[in-house]
Formats: sequence, structure tokens, C-alpha cells
Amino acid sequence: GRGFAWFDAGTHDSFLEAGEFVATIEKKTGLMIGCIEEIAYRNKWITRRDLLKLAEPLKKTEYGKYLIKLAKEA
Repeated sequence: GRGFAWFDAGTHDSFLEAGEFVATIEKKTGLMIGCIEEIAYRNKWITRRDLLKLAEPLKKTEYGKYLIKLAKEA
């Protein structure tokens, strides 16, 4: 994997801090955190065709566009 971080999100402030961390990392790297379709694809648990099929209903969202871009990079 690409790494990990642990947050104790037991308070409103710490939950917000965790969300801000995720947003910052995604913005700086251009990679999504916790994208299960990407994990499955990179581990060869699903094919490029499977990935595109999963992305299709989401194609108008940033998430769907990310999946499509990932599939086209291969």
C-alpha cells in the first residue's frame, strides 16, 4: 500500500481533523484514499473491464472520473 495514518475520531474536532487530512492528501497527491475499486484493480482482483463497468454509473462524479482515468492509464 501507499501508507497509513490512524486518527482517534472520538470528538467532533478530531473527526474534522481526520477529514481535513484526507482532503489534503488527496488534493496534493491526486490519489484517492480508501478507493476499494482501485485497490481491487491494482491487486488484479478485478480486470480493467470490471473497473470501467463499476465506474460507468459514477462517470459524472469526481470518483467515477478517477476510476475511468485509472483504467485508461493501464
